[in-house]
Amino acid sequence: MRDHWPEYAVEAFGIAAFLLAAVAGTVALEHPGSALHRALPDPLLRRALLGIAMGATAMALVYSPWGQRSGAHFNPAFTLTFLRLGKIAPLDAAGYVAAQFVGAIAGVALAGALLGSLPGHESVRFAVTLPGAAGAGAAFAAEVAISFGLMLTVLVVSNLPRVARWTGVCCAFLIATYITLEAPLSGMSLNPARTLGSATGAGVFTGLWIYFAAPLTGMLLAAESYVRVAGARRVHCAKLHHQNGHRCIFRCGWAMQ
Repeated sequence: MRDHWPEYAVEAFGIAAFLLAAVAGTVALEHPGSALHRALPDPLLRRALLGIAMGATAMALVYSPWGQRSGAHFNPAFTLTFLRLGKIAPLDAAGYVAAQFVGAIAGVALAGALLGSLPGHESVRFAVTLPGAAGAGAAFAAEVAISFGLMLTVLVVSNLPRVARWTGVCCAFLIATYITLEAPLSGMSLNPARTLGSATGAGVFTGLWIYFAAPLTGMLLAAESYVRVAGARRVHCAKLHHQNGHRCIFRCGWAMQ
């Protein structure tokens, strides 16, 4: 763990940057005092714009030098799924998960420091993720489904040499689509750290168990499905973007090929 602290720091920075962008984007699109909010009365269009912004943010982080170094998890559910697949050492997984939670809380705190009272408005609430009108059951099912889809896409694309470099693009597309279409059901989390960060800023912890249990459940189911069809040996690495010059601290199969 002492040698791998730079990767842990990157994970904290990445999720902090993502949440800062999420809160700022939500303020711009949902705060009633925002000119953009007044110009775009259609909530579907506003979600689409936020989805594009957050997908672009995720893609930029994956392909950045920092994301290339750490593997760009930025999500405890991702890290624990790769732990289950045997691609990350337990101590490194602990370092990643701790850094992700710390980074998420720090990112939301930074958003509050930079934007003042705007993120705390009831229409923004630090971009907190909450069950929609359909209830907790629907939110749980939706989070399992979107997490399954994201993890399965990562495993399929990142382990095919010809298309592996497009993993970040595929993730960005799914994030944008999920925010646009799925957010009314669960708020579109996919990420326990992302939800806890926003919940801590807003002081709203309704349904928190959903966002801890459902993303991990969906991603573990995706990993099990992939392994049963393709085999465990087809999971080469825990990095989303491996074709770069940065060191790899994972139990990496690409280096053996």
